[in-house]
Amino acid sequence: MARSTTTLCLALVAAALGGCASSEVTDNGYSDPLEPFNRTVYEFNEFVDTYAARPLARGYQKITPEPVDRGITNFFNNLDEVPTAFNNLLQLKVKEAFSDIGRLLVNSTVGILGFRDVATGMGLEKHEEDFGQTLGRWGIPPGPYLVLPIIGPRNIRDGVGFAVDWVTNPIYYRVGDNKYGWTMWILRYVDRRADLLRSQKVLESAAIDRYVFIRDSYMQRRNYLVYDGNPPTEEDYFEEDN
Repeated sequence: MARSTTTLCLALVAAALGGCASSEVTDNGYSDPLEPFNRTVYEFNEFVDTYAARPLARGYQKITPEPVDRGITNFFNNLDEVPTAFNNLLQLKVKEAFSDIGRLLVNSTVGILGFRDVATGMGLEKHEEDFGQTLGRWGIPPGPYLVLPIIGPRNIRDGVGFAVDWVTNPIYYRVGDNKYGWTMWILRYVDRRADLLRSQKVLESAAIDRYVFIRDSYMQRRNYLVYDGNPPTEEDYFEEDN
């Protein structure tokens, strides 16, 4: 089942690549030749979010005590240290990778399977790395913006990266083996959606095209993360060309 999902994700990315022969650039400089397709998927995702994900997240938030909610978030963040360390190694960030491994070991033991974040208090910094960032680090361009069903905003590079991150997360190896794997993925999704409920109110109150706002915010943030908070400026590109 998990392998089928990964294959589907890669197929969607491949299909999108096939439709990228034309080059449409937005006012902010982002490539979005798939906008009609993306908007359709975006509307579908909004429908699912409105009638399924958001009510579940609100119910979860209502019945889950704050310390328990925080512990569940910490638990899943701890599992994410595995793909984070893997991607730091691929990016040759050895010091950061050892920090990630240290966080995983400390929080999995002293932190009681990760439900408590003990590592941060010990000075082990948490990093945010994924395979999409790794590809960007090695010079792979982001490609056009892409919205995937349920998964949400990506670009072509991050769509491929998502499939790799899926299979490097420890939860993946529970999916298909027993009923608890998919339960963990669903709980992880609902927990993260609950954490975003406050920002949802800000987005709803703004008189904007939310599709454009999400697209531009996503692409800008991904560029920021790929370059570790120091993306090149137009002057940098000019100097490289000369």
